Amino acid sequence: MTHFTSPCQVRDLPGRALLVLPPEIDLSNASVLRARVLSFAAARAGRLGVLVLDLTRTRFMDSQGARLVEDVRHRLPPRVLLRVAALPDGVPYRVLEVTGVRRDTPVYEDPARALRL
Repeated sequence: MTHFTSPCQVRDLPGRALLVLPPEIDLSNASVLRARVLSFAAARAGRLGVLVLDLTRTRFMDSQGARLVEDVRHRLPPRVLLRVAALPDGVPYRVLEVTGVRRDTPVYEDPARALRL
């Protein structure tokens, strides 16, 4: 388990935001990440249309990462769309596939494509 001092990097754009998540997501940091993502979205609720969770740099993710994505999706303000960027050959993509999260949350190979309105 790895602990991170800064759970995610932020790219805040007009109407859109990209949160780059850390190289590992597991029980040690998932709850902190969830709280940070939801706090970020709540602070921008009136002007945020698309929120992208970037998992392209995440090398390890267990079911806690899938739960994080689902919790964020369910708790976002109603007009905010959640999208995920994950590499097709990466662990996060496979975890999202196996857990069924991909059925409800669009997953893009490229963060730039996920950011498009």
